Amino acid sequence: MQTSHIRTELPGPKARALIARDTAVVSPSYPRDYPFVMSHGRGVEVWDVDGNRFLDFVAGIAVCSTGHSHPEVVTAVTDAAQNFLHISSDYWHETQVRLGERIAEIAPMGEPAMSFFAQSGTESVEGALKLARYVTGRPRFIGFLGGFHGRTMGSLSFTASKYTQQKGFFPTMPGVTHVPYPNNYRPLLVGEDQGAAVLSYMENVLFQSNVPPSEVAGILIEPIQGEGGYIVPPDGFLQGLRALCDKHGILLIFDEVQSGIGRTGQMFASQHWGVSPDIMTLAKGLGSGLPIGMVVAKRSIMSQWQRGAHGNTYGGNPLCCAAALATLKLVTGGLVDNAARMGEHFMGRLRELQARHAVIGEVRGKGLMIGMELVTDRASRAPARALCDRVINRAFENGLLLLSCGQSTVRFMPPLVVSAAEIDEAIAILDATLAEVA
Repeated sequence: MQTSHIRTELPGPKARALIARDTAVVSPSYPRDYPFVMSHGRGVEVWDVDGNRFLDFVAGIAVCSTGHSHPEVVTAVTDAAQNFLHISSDYWHETQVRLGERIAEIAPMGEPAMSFFAQSGTESVEGALKLARYVTGRPRFIGFLGGFHGRTMGSLSFTASKYTQQKGFFPTMPGVTHVPYPNNYRPLLVGEDQGAAVLSYMENVLFQSNVPPSEVAGILIEPIQGEGGYIVPPDGFLQGLRALCDKHGILLIFDEVQSGIGRTGQMFASQHWGVSPDIMTLAKGLGSGLPIGMVVAKRSIMSQWQRGAHGNTYGGNPLCCAAALATLKLVTGGLVDNAARMGEHFMGRLRELQARHAVIGEVRGKGLMIGMELVTDRASRAPARALCDRVINRAFENGLLLLSCGQSTVRFMPPLVVSAAEIDEAIAILDATLAEVA
């Protein structure tokens, strides 16, 4: 494998020219970080328009699960395109039915499942919310601080990872109450076990003083929180949440948009704790880069939807369904196991860095969904926000693509095809980057 190298000053002349053109015609609302202008990619490697090579540990925000332009995915999409590019969801086609069957085979519901097809994570969340209201007849929901579920108005009402995502859009969908996401590294409630503390708060405070549980249609949660900081919940929390929902007749909705499809070393993150949702949302890594989302629910729930209750034009697009089927074949055929193995290797290497760099407060994650939290000092655990930004930008200049999340966490979400050699190369770049900026 070629060593990471940067041939031009970043951004290079071709990148600067394209960014200048973009400024005139593209919305400035996109939360862009550093000036990477992509030319092409293969596997974990990407090149910019000036010929600079980078290791991509962003993967399109955990989207390119099988790496860039995996040949089996490309072949599946090309073959599908030879037949037809689109048919609306008013009709049927073989690839959509096969994808529904495949998801039903692997869904973690513990009973038969059905799917609704969409194009994105936020649309999948919108569908899940509509379904929960439709079948329960209840108006309220509970979400979690730090959660990210999308930017359309229903999902935005749950999104609480940065206030800038909500600023200027109030009011969003009414009836959503937020509670803390359990984080033992940064506790908000009294008690060493933040999972138990949050469950107690919901049952003994929220449900007693503010929110009648009989009016709550669903609880929407990321089994491992993404934008909020790659937070892994304490053991027992999701099991307790499942019991709380069962007690009060509330639907448990798992947002697996970022954590699903093998990302955590299990097909779905919830399987680390053996907890079954009533409804689950998927997107991102499901299509290896093509836009597809799904609402997956217990058949006993989704079968209650009547004709015309919900629909869309592009759901079940044949190219996207073909990409998803190829992706699932690759992930179940070995990439989920690779994510588990490479995740262990990666976490071990990051903890070696933690021993050398005092600014690393915590390393956490499962599989290839890993967060490295940066702090001003380990005693206070004060977030090192400015340092985190400098690390992200300097890593780009050194040939490694990264993103941040939470208050000051560097997140790692490479394609599931990543090798130990590529991880070691990224660690070397990260080690040098930390030395340069810290």
